[in-house]
Amino acid sequence: MARITLEDLDGLGEEAAAGGDGEEEEEDDEQERGRLFAHWEAVASTHRVSLPRDMVGPIVQMTQHNQAREPVPYVTLSQHEKSEEAAYEERRYPAGKWACVTKGEPMYEQSISMSFMKLMRYICKENSVGRYLGMTVPVLNEIHLTKEGTELEREVVTAYYLPGEFQQNPPVPMDPEVRITERAPLRVITRVFYGMTTEETILREIALFWELLGSTDSVLRETYIVAAYENPSIPQRRNEIWFICRAE
Repeated sequence: MARITLEDLDGLGEEAAAGGDGEEEEEDDEQERGRLFAHWEAVASTHRVSLPRDMVGPIVQMTQHNQAREPVPYVTLSQHEKSEEAAYEERRYPAGKWACVTKGEPMYEQSISMSFMKLMRYICKENSVGRYLGMTVPVLNEIHLTKEGTELEREVVTAYYLPGEFQQNPPVPMDPEVRITERAPLRVITRVFYGMTTEETILREIALFWELLGSTDSVLRETYIVAAYENPSIPQRRNEIWFICRAE
């Protein structure tokens, strides 16, 4: 389910809002649900993930709330702009509660897609308050490199930041694979990149970032974060690679 993770939402949400004028409401709603599901199903198939029919509800709900996304809070500590392509910045993210799912599928895309399906269900009513919780961005995918640094470990942690109103009292997930975690404050060095996020592109972005930073012991070398912001159907969608700074 090709990064079904965050997001076959932007373009689809706009189309959904524009459709339906002059048609019978029930029939129009059913057609829209079918169209959205078919689109997400096609995206899913490109990464060898099947899309269960029970994802229709969460897909429609997240599409309807597409424009209301709460940013994960952070403070910018410094910015470096040697050139547009080389720009990167250092940020500090506060401690906070996240809903996390861990998967270890054969492909990176499969792991994050299957994890985000579970998170979507949690966000869209499969929680102890029984309602839509709200979307936050970015969704984080924590990855680990092998000791050789030439490929990714299979296990990926996908994390969704709880909206502000739920930070003190997070709704309890119905799915035991969705766990609520209090993550410590995090200091990262981030760099934007655009396009698809596959194992190949991630490894390339990590190597490019190391070339840019040069030799340093201030960041971890085996653990990284891929932050996803935009709709995967957008060819030049925005992502970030995060280098994690060592504890001070």
